[in-house]
Amino acid sequence: MTEQETASVSTSWRRIDAWLAAHSASTPALLNPPAARDEVAAAERALGVRFPGDLVESLCCHNGAADWSALLPEGQSPLAVAAIVDHWRMCMQVASDVDGLAAPPWEDEPWWHPLWVPWAVGADGTAQVLDLRPGPGHGRLGWAGHGGSGDFSDAVPSLALYLHEVAEALHHGGGVRGMHPFLTSDGGLWWDEAADHPVAPDSGPLRATPPEAG
Repeated sequence: MTEQETASVSTSWRRIDAWLAAHSASTPALLNPPAARDEVAAAERALGVRFPGDLVESLCCHNGAADWSALLPEGQSPLAVAAIVDHWRMCMQVASDVDGLAAPPWEDEPWWHPLWVPWAVGADGTAQVLDLRPGPGHGRLGWAGHGGSGDFSDAVPSLALYLHEVAEALHHGGGVRGMHPFLTSDGGLWWDEAADHPVAPDSGPLRATPPEAG
């Protein structure tokens, strides 16, 4: 998919919001209202970086989620601005304590890097991070902060493309990096590998989401 074919972050969030409102009874309530621009600016100062435009645009649509939910294909929930700062500081402290800021000889990446900005975190502590290091990978979306080193082996080129793919999967069917959307018995959104009878932990059997045009 080319950059010209990728919808803006705001457009993708509008499509995601519309689908959730129509099909998922519980998930929309977990998403926070937009973040204030001065709150984003304060977070940038705390981390010592300028957030990518895609991240700022996303935070100005939803200031993360109020609680964890399986909103995203890898099981992460978007972070609020304050949680981005808290998670970054925690990972910096842990990495400093265990020499995790330098990649070991057998790995391509360190456990954490000061120029990784977390934007979503899973229940196991694994974060989706935006890589702000200079170079051709600037702005890509990878995974870091739990077990092992950071992982950009299957990186998404941008947050805009990732949210576009999520919106497309919800509206038209299909998956995002092998994960497909389903609904739990109580109407919550859940992503899982395609299977005949997938089951979510504590939620029972899953049913396929209804794709729609738009």
